[in-house]
Amino acid sequence: MAKRKQLKDLDGDVGMEDKSPAQDNEDESDEDFDMINVDFEWFDPQPAVDFHGIKNLLRQLFDSDAQIFDLSALSDLILSQPLLGSTVKVDGNESDPYAFLSVLNLQEHKDKPFIKDVITYLQRKASSSPSLSPLAGLLAQDPIPPIGLILTERLINMPSEVVPPMYTMLLEEIAWAIEEKEPYTFTHYLIISKTYEEVESKLDMEESRPQKKKKKAGNKAEQFYFHPEDEVLQRHALCHGSFEYTHQHDEGHSDSKRTFQELGIRTKPSMILIEAPKFETAVKAVSDYLKPPV
Repeated sequence: MAKRKQLKDLDGDVGMEDKSPAQDNEDESDEDFDMINVDFEWFDPQPAVDFHGIKNLLRQLFDSDAQIFDLSALSDLILSQPLLGSTVKVDGNESDPYAFLSVLNLQEHKDKPFIKDVITYLQRKASSSPSLSPLAGLLAQDPIPPIGLILTERLINMPSEVVPPMYTMLLEEIAWAIEEKEPYTFTHYLIISKTYEEVESKLDMEESRPQKKKKKAGNKAEQFYFHPEDEVLQRHALCHGSFEYTHQHDEGHSDSKRTFQELGIRTKPSMILIEAPKFETAVKAVSDYLKPPV
């Protein structure tokens, strides 16, 4: 089939400022950010050129637990279904993707060793969180139900407006695949993502600067989203929740993500489980929420 994705440009200038996702916005009105005009293009995944780009984005998505998985095999599987899912690029089809979205049928690929590793990991993490107990039950079934595992990631300063077209096209592509009797009839969609919490800086604690005001953390840390669409998707979820990495970062890692702010950042993986009949409504809600400004 010919390439279907021809969307371009998010209506003019898009901010690509280099900043931390947890950067304080208090002084943003006083800051001058460079704005560049970028044309974003959506493509089908290209096996010949996208392997390293998708593997790097998967490594970013799984963070410190990336070492648990065979990311090369996972990238190859994503690229083996090039008519399902999207990449977003700025320098044409031969360039590296700045974002991607794809879906894998866990039931269809359950016997592949690297997918077994993924299922085991997700089931163990879901079992560790009461909020994810419905997911733990699904993943423990034998055979596992036809759950669509959605893998999506983007560079940190990519505008969120690139997301709705990827989800909308995914719905269309799944419908086309089902018409062709391909195994993409899902009972649920499982989205892997990340959240973060602000934590007191270890550097400030060591330096003990009494003259410096520090933000006081409450009893329960506030949860923030790397992907703003996650907050919308959760409203349509059967269950969702964050959990701890198997391989924890060292204490200095949160300070390495401390740009422009007093607090460090502690990342946590998260999962969002949506029943298939509610997925289209969730995608529509994301599109409405992230609609580019007029």
